[in-house]
Amino acid sequence: MPIKTAERLMKMRKVCGYGAAIAVTPYLLIKIAWTFGFFLPTEQMGETSWRGINAATAVIAAVGILLSLAFCRPWGERLPAWMVALPVWLGTGLLVPLLLLAPVLGPAAMAQDQEAGAAGFWIYEQIFVMVSLVGVGICLPLALAGYAMMRWPEALGGPTDCGEMPGHTRQLQTTLGRIAAAGCMILGAIKIFWAAGGTLGINLDMLESRDLWWHLLTLSTGGWALVGAWGLLVLITRRGSRSFLPPMAAAWISSGMLFSYNLFSIIRPDFQSSPEYPLARVLTTEMGIVLGMIMGIILLLVLHDRRRALRQE
Repeated sequence: MPIKTAERLMKMRKVCGYGAAIAVTPYLLIKIAWTFGFFLPTEQMGETSWRGINAATAVIAAVGILLSLAFCRPWGERLPAWMVALPVWLGTGLLVPLLLLAPVLGPAAMAQDQEAGAAGFWIYEQIFVMVSLVGVGICLPLALAGYAMMRWPEALGGPTDCGEMPGHTRQLQTTLGRIAAAGCMILGAIKIFWAAGGTLGINLDMLESRDLWWHLLTLSTGGWALVGAWGLLVLITRRGSRSFLPPMAAAWISSGMLFSYNLFSIIRPDFQSSPEYPLARVLTTEMGIVLGMIMGIILLLVLHDRRRALRQE
């Protein structure tokens, strides 16, 4: 790698890494306060289940700060690959889709909570939370990009088709990829149908609970499922994009999103109150988790074979 390019990447890593750590700090402090019962906007947030959720997200925020520092410090390049890749996979899956929805979901959430009788200071807490999420959603992927270009250049650059080495897993990738892509298309079609107002699988007695938040999150899940299907098909067929980065990014974000969002929805205390019929809700949620895991496995196989092929060159 040219010296000037390496210097620019290092500068971007430092600026974005420190920026992400600073941005997520208010979120961490608010979640810690809620966990211990301070500054709660509603009485419901004081329940044990919600405190557990807040404690878990506080831990995630702390991990995000450590990752941000790892991306911009030399010691970060010595960490085991799984210790970096797993939380980053989950984090980008959570943050990038949310970043696109934040301009609409943020004000909608504040208006909804005010109507529900939330405390006045909740507005300021919500602003801090949204600023933190947007800040880390912008800075963390950029810091990751600089980090990955230095440590794993084969994951971001080069053509889609790099040839094959003996002992490759192309056939397994193709089989799993076709199954996962078909599943993503089915899940995406269902979610987009619901987001557009379709009622098949929806409890007619709970139609009023389909608010803006639900419609946008449902549409986001459906859209990212279809994006992930495209990314997978390009990766396993090596057709549809000359550059490796677009399908890799699409499959990476989509798989992380399907796994993390659906897993998080299951552990939320209000999971049972969503408007889908229980069977439809459980099937689509677990389908998203399974598809996300399968897609993640395929990405590991693709990157493993790609690394061997590029190093042979």
